[in-house]
Amino acid sequence: MGRFSGFGVTLRQMFRPRVTEFYPDEKRPKAERFHGRHVLNRYEDGMEKCIGCELCAGVCPARCIYVRGADNPPDAPVSPGERYGFVYEINFLRCIHCDMCVEACPTEAITETKLFEFSFTNRADAIYTKNELLVDDQGRARRQPWEDWAGDEDEQTSAWMRATSPSGSAVYEGRVSWSGELGFGVRSPELGQAAQLPEPEIETAAPAEPVAAVDEEHGREGAH
Repeated sequence: MGRFSGFGVTLRQMFRPRVTEFYPDEKRPKAERFHGRHVLNRYEDGMEKCIGCELCAGVCPARCIYVRGADNPPDAPVSPGERYGFVYEINFLRCIHCDMCVEACPTEAITETKLFEFSFTNRADAIYTKNELLVDDQGRARRQPWEDWAGDEDEQTSAWMRATSPSGSAVYEGRVSWSGELGFGVRSPELGQAAQLPEPEIETAAPAEPVAAVDEEHGREGAH
Protein backbone atom coordinates (compact mmCIF):
# COMPACT_ATOMS: atom_id res chain seq x y z
CA MET A 1 0.00 0.00 0.00
CA GLY A 2 2.91 2.29 0.70
CA ARG A 3 3.78 2.60 -2.95
CA PHE A 4 0.28 3.96 -3.75
CA SER A 5 -0.02 6.37 -0.83
CA GLY A 6 1.53 9.16 -2.90
CA PHE A 7 -1.46 9.12 -5.21
CA GLY A 8 -3.60 10.26 -2.32
CA VAL A 9 -2.22 13.78 -2.68
CA THR A 10 -3.14 13.81 -6.37
CA LEU A 11 -6.65 12.51 -5.75
CA ARG A 12 -7.32 15.11 -3.06
CA GLN A 13 -6.21 17.97 -5.30
CA MET A 14 -8.40 16.81 -8.19
CA PHE A 15 -11.57 17.89 -6.40
CA ARG A 16 -10.35 21.25 -5.12
CA PRO A 17 -10.86 24.61 -6.92
CA ARG A 18 -8.19 25.36 -9.50
CA VAL A 19 -5.78 28.19 -8.79
CA THR A 20 -4.14 28.17 -12.21
CA GLU A 21 -4.21 31.48 -14.08
CA PHE A 22 -4.40 31.45 -17.87
CA TYR A 23 -1.40 33.71 -18.36
CA PRO A 24 -0.76 35.59 -20.64
CA ASP A 25 -4.35 35.63 -21.93
CA GLU A 26 -5.56 36.57 -18.45
CA LYS A 27 -3.30 38.76 -16.34
CA ARG A 28 -3.42 39.32 -12.62
CA PRO A 29 -4.30 42.92 -11.66
CA LYS A 30 -1.22 44.93 -10.80
CA ALA A 31 -0.79 47.27 -7.86
CA GLU A 32 -1.64 50.91 -8.44
CA ARG A 33 1.95 51.98 -7.71
CA PHE A 34 3.57 49.26 -9.80
CA HIS A 35 6.87 50.19 -11.49
CA GLY A 36 6.88 49.34 -15.20
CA ARG A 37 7.98 50.74 -18.52
CA HIS A 38 8.60 54.50 -18.64
CA VAL A 39 6.77 57.16 -20.64
CA LEU A 40 7.45 60.85 -21.28
CA ASN A 41 4.34 62.91 -20.59
CA ARG A 42 2.88 66.01 -22.19
CA TYR A 43 0.84 68.90 -20.85
CA GLU A 44 -2.84 69.14 -21.66
CA ASP A 45 -2.09 71.51 -24.55
CA GLY A 46 0.26 68.93 -26.11
CA MET A 47 3.57 70.54 -25.16
CA GLU A 48 6.27 68.28 -23.77
CA LYS A 49 6.95 68.34 -20.05
CA CYS A 50 10.63 67.44 -20.36
CA ILE A 51 12.91 70.49 -20.18
CA GLY A 52 16.18 68.63 -20.73
CA CYS A 53 17.54 69.36 -17.25
CA GLU A 54 19.20 65.90 -17.09
CA LEU A 55 18.33 65.43 -13.40
CA CYS A 56 16.85 62.01 -14.14
CA ALA A 57 20.11 60.92 -15.78
CA GLY A 58 22.15 62.30 -12.89
CA VAL A 59 20.18 60.49 -10.19
CA CYS A 60 19.85 57.14 -12.01
CA PRO A 61 21.87 54.52 -10.06
CA ALA A 62 22.06 52.21 -13.09
CA ARG A 63 23.25 54.94 -15.48
CA CYS A 64 20.67 53.83 -18.02
CA ILE A 65 19.29 57.28 -18.96
CA TYR A 66 20.91 59.61 -21.47
CA VAL A 67 19.49 63.12 -21.96
CA ARG A 68 20.66 66.07 -23.98
CA GLY A 69 18.79 69.36 -23.82
CA ALA A 70 18.49 72.05 -26.47
CA ASP A 71 17.14 75.59 -26.65
CA ASN A 72 13.51 75.91 -27.62
CA PRO A 73 12.92 77.30 -31.12
CA PRO A 74 11.38 80.77 -30.63
CA ASP A 75 8.85 80.28 -33.43
CA ALA A 76 7.80 76.73 -32.47
CA PRO A 77 8.66 75.90 -28.82
CA VAL A 78 8.53 72.24 -27.83
CA SER A 79 8.17 72.80 -24.08
CA PRO A 80 7.03 75.80 -22.01
CA GLY A 81 10.53 76.50 -20.69
CA GLU A 82 13.67 77.80 -22.34
CA ARG A 83 14.93 74.30 -23.14
CA TYR A 84 13.51 70.91 -24.03
CA GLY A 85 14.69 67.33 -24.16
CA PHE A 86 16.32 67.07 -27.59
CA VAL A 87 17.66 63.55 -26.97
CA TYR A 88 16.15 61.14 -24.45
CA GLU A 89 17.14 57.48 -24.26
CA ILE A 90 16.62 54.71 -21.69
CA ASN A 91 18.55 51.45 -21.86
CA PHE A 92 16.15 48.87 -20.43
CA LEU A 93 18.88 46.26 -20.28
CA ARG A 94 20.24 48.30 -17.35
CA CYS A 95 17.10 49.83 -15.84
CA ILE A 96 16.17 48.48 -12.39
CA HIS A 97 12.82 50.35 -12.20
CA CYS A 98 13.70 52.06 -8.94
CA ASP A 99 11.68 55.15 -9.97
CA MET A 100 14.31 57.57 -8.70
CA CYS A 101 14.09 59.36 -12.05
CA VAL A 102 10.39 59.98 -11.39
CA GLU A 103 11.15 61.53 -8.02
CA ALA A 104 13.96 63.71 -9.39
CA CYS A 105 12.01 65.14 -12.32
CA PRO A 106 10.90 68.72 -11.51
CA THR A 107 8.19 68.83 -14.20
CA GLU A 108 6.68 65.33 -13.80
CA ALA A 109 7.79 64.54 -17.33
CA ILE A 110 8.84 60.93 -16.78
CA THR A 111 6.58 58.39 -15.10
CA GLU A 112 6.11 54.64 -15.32
CA THR A 113 3.33 52.44 -16.66
CA LYS A 114 2.42 49.01 -15.29
CA LEU A 115 3.89 47.17 -18.25
CA PHE A 116 6.83 44.89 -17.51
CA GLU A 117 6.28 42.13 -20.08
CA PHE A 118 8.58 43.10 -22.89
CA SER A 119 11.58 41.26 -24.29
CA PHE A 120 14.03 41.91 -27.07
CA THR A 121 15.60 39.82 -29.78
CA ASN A 122 17.75 42.77 -30.81
CA ARG A 123 19.82 44.70 -28.27
CA ALA A 124 19.14 47.94 -30.13
CA ASP A 125 15.40 47.56 -29.41
CA ALA A 126 16.15 47.70 -25.67
CA ILE A 127 17.33 51.30 -25.99
CA TYR A 128 14.13 53.31 -26.12
CA THR A 129 14.44 56.66 -27.85
CA LYS A 130 12.39 59.79 -27.30
CA ASN A 131 10.05 58.85 -30.16
CA GLU A 132 9.22 55.58 -28.39
CA LEU A 133 8.94 57.06 -24.90
CA LEU A 134 6.87 60.17 -25.67
CA VAL A 135 3.12 59.62 -25.31
CA ASP A 136 0.93 59.92 -28.40
CA ASP A 137 -1.73 62.54 -29.13
CA GLN A 138 -4.16 60.80 -26.74
CA GLY A 139 -1.64 60.71 -23.90
CA ARG A 140 -1.15 56.97 -24.22
CA ALA A 141 2.11 55.04 -24.38
CA ARG A 142 3.41 54.24 -27.84
CA ARG A 143 3.16 50.47 -27.86
CA GLN A 144 6.00 48.57 -29.46
CA PRO A 145 5.72 45.18 -31.25
CA TRP A 146 7.72 43.37 -28.55
CA GLU A 147 5.51 44.60 -25.69
CA ASP A 148 2.58 42.59 -24.31
CA TRP A 149 -0.05 45.13 -23.28
CA ALA A 150 -3.24 44.21 -21.40
CA GLY A 151 -5.16 47.32 -22.44
CA ASP A 152 -5.10 49.71 -19.48
CA GLU A 153 -1.58 49.31 -18.14
CA ASP A 154 -0.86 52.95 -19.01
CA GLU A 155 -3.98 54.28 -17.29
CA GLN A 156 -2.33 55.32 -14.01
CA THR A 157 1.18 56.18 -15.12
CA SER A 158 1.79 58.73 -12.35
CA ALA A 159 0.14 56.90 -9.46
CA TRP A 160 3.42 56.18 -7.68
CA MET A 161 4.52 59.80 -8.00
CA ARG A 162 1.23 61.07 -6.59
CA ALA A 163 1.49 58.68 -3.67
CA THR A 164 4.97 59.73 -2.60
CA SER A 165 5.16 63.40 -3.57
CA PRO A 166 6.22 65.63 -2.03
CA SER A 167 8.71 63.68 0.04
CA GLY A 168 6.08 61.25 1.27
CA SER A 169 4.70 63.66 3.85
CA ALA A 170 1.21 62.69 4.97
CA VAL A 171 0.19 66.32 5.45
CA TYR A 172 -0.04 66.61 1.65
CA GLU A 173 -2.56 63.77 1.41
CA GLY A 174 -5.48 64.69 -0.80
CA ARG A 175 -3.82 67.81 -2.23
CA VAL A 176 -3.34 68.30 -5.95
CA SER A 177 0.23 69.47 -6.46
CA TRP A 178 1.01 68.42 -10.02
CA SER A 179 0.04 69.56 -13.49
CA GLY A 180 -2.50 68.11 -15.88
CA GLU A 181 -1.57 65.44 -18.42
CA LEU A 182 -2.56 65.11 -22.05
CA GLY A 183 -5.58 62.83 -22.34
CA PHE A 184 -6.16 62.59 -18.59
CA GLY A 185 -6.36 66.16 -17.29
CA VAL A 186 -5.54 66.80 -13.64
CA ARG A 187 -5.63 63.44 -11.98
CA SER A 188 -7.29 63.04 -8.61
CA PRO A 189 -4.98 62.65 -5.61
CA GLU A 190 -4.52 59.29 -3.94
CA LEU A 191 -6.18 59.03 -0.55
CA GLY A 192 -5.62 56.83 2.46
CA GLN A 193 -1.86 57.15 2.85
CA ALA A 194 -1.92 58.27 6.46
CA ALA A 195 -3.33 56.14 9.24
CA GLN A 196 -6.45 57.49 10.89
CA LEU A 197 -5.03 59.07 13.98
CA PRO A 198 -7.24 59.49 17.05
CA GLU A 199 -8.34 62.94 17.95
CA PRO A 200 -5.86 64.52 20.36
CA GLU A 201 -7.08 64.74 23.91
CA ILE A 202 -7.30 68.29 25.14
CA GLU A 203 -6.04 68.52 28.69
CA THR A 204 -7.83 71.07 30.81
CA ALA A 205 -5.79 72.69 33.50
CA ALA A 206 -6.94 72.01 37.04
CA PRO A 207 -8.21 75.05 38.92
CA ALA A 208 -5.46 76.73 40.86
CA GLU A 209 -5.56 76.21 44.57
CA PRO A 210 -5.87 79.34 46.68
CA VAL A 211 -2.56 80.71 47.77
CA ALA A 212 -2.19 81.45 51.41
CA ALA A 213 -1.03 84.98 52.07
CA VAL A 214 -0.42 86.88 55.26
CA ASP A 215 -2.78 89.70 56.01
CA GLU A 216 -0.29 92.20 57.36
CA GLU A 217 -2.99 94.53 58.63
CA HIS A 218 -4.73 91.94 60.80
CA GLY A 219 -1.75 89.67 61.33
CA ARG A 220 -3.40 86.46 60.03
CA GLU A 221 -3.32 84.31 56.91
CA GLY A 222 -6.04 84.75 54.35
CA ALA A 223 -7.00 83.01 51.11
CA HIS A 224 -6.65 85.07 47.95
